[in-house]
This record gives sequence, structure tokens and C-alpha cells, in this order.
Amino acid sequence: MKAAQIEGVRGRIAVAEVRVPELEPDDALVRVVASGICRSDWHLWNGDWEWVGMKLQPGAVLGHEIGGVVEAVGSNVKSVRPGQRVTVPFNLACGHCHHCSRGEQNICDNAAVPHLIPGSGGWAQYMRAPNANLNCVPLPEGVDELTAAALGCRYMTAWRAIQSRGALRGGESVAVFGCGGVGQAAIEIAASLGGRVIAVDVDDAKLAKAKEIGAHAVVNAKGLSSEQAGGAVRRNTERDAGVDLAVDALGSVATVHGALHSLRKGGRLSQVGLTSQEEKGVVAVPMDMIVLKELEIRGSLGNPQSEYDDLLSLVASRKLNPTSLVSRTVSLGDVESVLHDMDSFKTSGYVVITDFD
Repeated sequence: MKAAQIEGVRGRIAVAEVRVPELEPDDALVRVVASGICRSDWHLWNGDWEWVGMKLQPGAVLGHEIGGVVEAVGSNVKSVRPGQRVTVPFNLACGHCHHCSRGEQNICDNAAVPHLIPGSGGWAQYMRAPNANLNCVPLPEGVDELTAAALGCRYMTAWRAIQSRGALRGGESVAVFGCGGVGQAAIEIAASLGGRVIAVDVDDAKLAKAKEIGAHAVVNAKGLSSEQAGGAVRRNTERDAGVDLAVDALGSVATVHGALHSLRKGGRLSQVGLTSQEEKGVVAVPMDMIVLKELEIRGSLGNPQSEYDDLLSLVASRKLNPTSLVSRTVSLGDVESVLHDMDSFKTSGYVVITDFD
């Protein structure tokens, strides 16, 4: 089969012929129909996140936003069958640890990401889904493979950040810092749940898109300090008090601090964005302000398998439209150029691989 293999950090990405993954009894083989190219992939290619154990190995196949069709299953797999359309979460969970038993598969004690498991990356014609009874999520009628790839990690991540960890209630105000893939998904989800959304970015085109998909107001933070960006958000709220919920979808010092400064007293930050080489996992926070305003910071990672149904139902009923954010479909051979475009934030919307030949 064909797969896009990475030679190493910032290395060439070449389409190569590799062996079709062999299955263990608990595995499924999935024929990949659509696979997203996500900023998380860019981070890994860029050498980020080694400080949390995600080191890129030469020959790795990335890709964790999957829409595909089950080709074959191991002898222990009962939840899916050949011919069934599925998606595969990026947090490949074990199903039996303490957190999995509580429905928290996204923070599974034994979780792995696709590029760390041979044959499980989605930038290939076929991928192996380990523990398929848990890690193959069937797609309902009305959700095709392209939509599943667009849901990918971006909508799933935004869903948990807004609905579960963010605990958004109808009528509350929400600031979304960073209007890339996760940020755009967060805007649409928050608006669909009755939130009043304020979008923050430094790119006018992304802010225009934010208005299209549900933002009530936008703030261009280019040239603003974090305090100024937070103040600009607060001026778009009742009595300039600040927002109930902020979502940092990027993970930079500027967006973390801006999000905290945008909150009302008692407000909460749903922290989604992970850091890059500049921060290496560490961002200082204004602790006294957090205490004096009784702010909450809640980390949010992906989405557990147990919480897919509600989001998939919203997509199937057309209340959410992930494919509207797909700006381009590409081939396996285009992956490297897309990642280079991400260096300077040139990509707009979601880029999805649909040509694997």
C-alpha cells in the first residue's frame, strides 16, 4: 500500500510503498477514504511535544483524523464489521484502565497516538485500529467519510472543550482565542448551543469566516498586548464584565494570557491549545488575578469515545456542518507542501487528503 512517510523532524515527506498492516485478534483494518492534515501533525513534524513523550521517529506515518471503511477485523472484534463506515479517535485507548472504566478514554493511562503504533497512521491507504471494539466508532447515516475526517480531532476536541469541560449554558458568552481548525469548530459548536461568541485572531480573513459560522463579534488582536486583547473582548460583553467561558485553541503565551484577561469574575478557561518550541510546555500565569477573580482553568484533551454519539447526532441532523470548513482536498503527495504552508499560517479551513493513489 501507499503511505506518506516522514524522514524526521522538518524532514522530507515521501509517498512510499509499505506493507499492509497485519492484524492482531483485537484489531480492525480500515481502508482510509479521507484523512485530515491537522496543526497537531505540523507540531509533531516540527519537533514539538517531545517534552511530553511524543517524539517523531524516521519513517513515521502521521494522520489522526480518519474517515474510512472497515476492510477486515480480528477474531475478537464484535462491534464493527467489514464494509462499515467508521472513524478512529486519535487517542487510542485500552478500555480497561481506571479512566477508561469511568468513560474517560481520552485520558486513558495506556493511550497511544497513531504515529507511535506501527501501521496506525492515517496518511496511508490502510490503517490498523487497535482495540477496535472501542477505537472504531461507527458513523451514522448522513455522516460520510469526508465529514468524519473534518470532525477529526478538531470538532471532537472543540466539542469537549465547549460542552463538557467548558460546561457552556445557553445564553452565556464565549471568547474563542485562535480561529484555526479547533477554533472555528468551537465557534460553530458554541453558537449552536446558544452561546454568544466573540472570536479573537490576528487574521482578518479568519475573523470574517468566524462571523459566517456564528461569531457575534470579532476582535483583531494584531499589535495588541494580552491585556489589551482581553479588554477588547470584555468591551463586547454586558457591562464590560467579561465572558463566562474562554477557549484557548492555540496554546501560546499571548492567547493563554489574553483568554484569562477576557474572563469575568468566576469565569472559566477551557485550555485546548498545546504549546510549541517557544514555550516547551510551560506558560506562566497571573496567579493573583486567578485567585482574586476566582477563575478556573480546565484542561481539555480530545474527546472520549463515550461522548461521540451526541456530536455525531448533531452532525447527522445538519445542526453542525464540518464539511463547510473544508477548504481543500489533496493527495498524499501534497502533504509536505501543506505542512510548509502551516509554517506561516497560510492554510485556511481544513485540508483533507482524499486521493491515496
